Amino acid sequence: METITSKIDSSNISFLQFLIIFICFFLNIIDGMDVLVISYTAPVIASSWDISFEALGVVFSSGVLGMAIGALLLAPYADKIGRKKIILISTIIISIGILLTGFSANIYHLIFLRFLSGIGIGTMLASTVSLVSEYTPNRSRDFWVSFILAGYPIGAILAGYLSNYILKYYSWEVVYIIFGIISIFFIPIIYFFLLESVDFLLKNQPKNALSRVNLILKKLDFSKIDSLPNKVNLDSKIPVNSLFQAKHIDSTIKLWTAFFFSFACLYFLISWIPKMVTELGLSLELGIYSGTVFNIGAFFGIVAQGYFSSKFGLKKIISIFLIVTFIIMTQIQHFFGSDWMLLIFGVLGFTIQGGFVGLYSVAARIYPTEFRTTGVGWGIGAGRLGAVLGPLVAGILIGTGISISMNFIIFAIPALIAALVTYMVSIAD
Repeated sequence: METITSKIDSSNISFLQFLIIFICFFLNIIDGMDVLVISYTAPVIASSWDISFEALGVVFSSGVLGMAIGALLLAPYADKIGRKKIILISTIIISIGILLTGFSANIYHLIFLRFLSGIGIGTMLASTVSLVSEYTPNRSRDFWVSFILAGYPIGAILAGYLSNYILKYYSWEVVYIIFGIISIFFIPIIYFFLLESVDFLLKNQPKNALSRVNLILKKLDFSKIDSLPNKVNLDSKIPVNSLFQAKHIDSTIKLWTAFFFSFACLYFLISWIPKMVTELGLSLELGIYSGTVFNIGAFFGIVAQGYFSSKFGLKKIISIFLIVTFIIMTQIQHFFGSDWMLLIFGVLGFTIQGGFVGLYSVAARIYPTEFRTTGVGWGIGAGRLGAVLGPLVAGILIGTGISISMNFIIFAIPALIAALVTYMVSIAD
């Protein structure tokens, strides 16, 4: 495995590697569309069904809870049955959940189907991170992991524009039906064009592993191997216990803490920005565009973070991004009602998403191939608990009369905590 890994590290990125990168990039676009569609359609659903702030918070949190379950329980199976199979399964789950949401008859259907979609989304993120980290050279790995995750805000941007356009002419249900069909389109692309991780095939040695490895090596223009390395006797169970080995436990706890607090801050923002803008007296259309501007900033922030992390160090850049997020959120009340409001949302997207996404690269560097997806998945899962609490607590606070500006100050504190903890994580170079 070391020979193939060193070849990947020392060689230029091939067409096959770019194909894997861009498939994962587009899958994360689909993820972003399907996660954020609820935020863009929430004002219309709330008006149509007369839903309270508290109930809407439950809808937001149900999807995030599903993402936590997917990351914790389903994503780790990528370390047992393969990255490709889990990515395919998660795409099918997402497609079914989103499509059926368009046929929801009441809030209970909506909560359940957002939960189901979330399971697929949480599984997808961890698996694509592992696959891309195993196909990219060490010198640019942080950039490419960040790059594929930059598809997420692009999906959110597309969700904003498409939702706004569709809602002008049709009901909110049609939005989900169309998004579900788009997700289904990617199922055959994954099946026919996405390849399994070489690292996974060498370590786990499933049926026909040698021929599958050599086929991939041929496409990479690497020399074939005559035999597989000695197989390590891996535990048949999902290797969650490995995360708490003496070598990894300190980094695991710090990673989970950073994920938890950054998720809480991020999901407060992405769930409530469109609704909060309308509460400030602006139009629904402007509320949707505020979320879009936030995600435009997020795309550039994620790419910038990946670039600067490869130059100046991953932990340092993440911490800077999150500290700037803290500063902006504590001062945002000075911009309410001004022409600068949309720009501030864009800058917030740049800093919080850029810093947050860097944590995926941190997770991929902490853990070895044998339980990398488990480590990434459980880090995301632990963080999703913060993502569940963020929108839910915000809904309660807003419903009890606490001002929007005070909510921003309250949720700025998790960004600061995440910055400090991230800087203390030990990772491999």
